[in-house]
Parts: sequence; structure tokens; C-alpha cells
Amino acid sequence: MVKSALSWLWMLSGILLVISILLHSPKGDGLGGLVSGSGGMFSSARSAEATLNRISWTLMALFLSLAVILSAGWVG
Repeated sequence: MVKSALSWLWMLSGILLVISILLHSPKGDGLGGLVSGSGGMFSSARSAEATLNRISWTLMALFLSLAVILSAGWVG
């Protein structure tokens, strides 16, 4: 029962981790930087990126700790 719940939480944290990483803005402008004149559109992009970083790090810690717990067999 507990192992099944932790397995579901592990899978959910992995999916949410992938989504949160994909939501990050790219560091380089790429070809879009050649066309657009302004550097940034949103004034709160920096705070949104910082919040997304915290969410990603938290999900990564949860994912890795659950992976260790489940693979070590500490839960019966």
C-alpha cells in the first residue's frame, strides 16, 4: 500500500519535473533575437523564472529521494 502510493508520487513528480523544465525560458534568443528589437516583454519574468527554478529544484529533490527510497527497498 505504501510502496504503491510512493510509486505513484514518484511518477507524478517525474512528470511534473519534465513539465517544469520545459516551461523554462531558453537562455539564448536564437533566431528570434535577430527579428525582435526589445530584450524582454514582461517585467516580472525574472521573478517568474526564480519561482520556476525553486519548483524545479524541489521536484528534482523529491524525485531523486523517492527513487532512492524505492530502489533501496526501505518500504515494504
